[in-house]
Amino acid sequence: QVQLVESGGGLVQAGGSLRLSCAVSGRTFSNYNMGWFRQAPGKERDFVAAISRRGGSTNYVDSVKGRFTISRDNAKNTVYLQMNSLKPEDTAVYYCAADASNLLSIATMSLYEYDYWGQGTQVTVSS
Repeated sequence: QVQLVESGGGLVQAGGSLRLSCAVSGRTFSNYNMGWFRQAPGKERDFVAAISRRGGSTNYVDSVKGRFTISRDNAKNTVYLQMNSLKPEDTAVYYCAADASNLLSIATMSLYEYDYWGQGTQVTVSS
């Protein structure tokens, strides 16, 4: 069974930074494409960023390009989301997800492609 545990969320002022981490159990983390999604109250869960198995490909939603960076450390079974220049509209619960069944090494953007999800971590950006 694959388990994902996010950490690093919190309350930060606009313009500040946070780094989210997602630790993944199991021996085949390097076979998973990984992604970050977020869900604000009353809204759908939206794509934020994704990274391919070996980190060679990344994708971002336009609203975070130039501010957020996704990375992974396959030796530590961990994926990260560095968030800089945070804005109040970034406030949401952030979820990491693993695309474990894709035969391709791609930065998957569709939430329907992801097989496993973490429990989420709250990020609140005050103005």
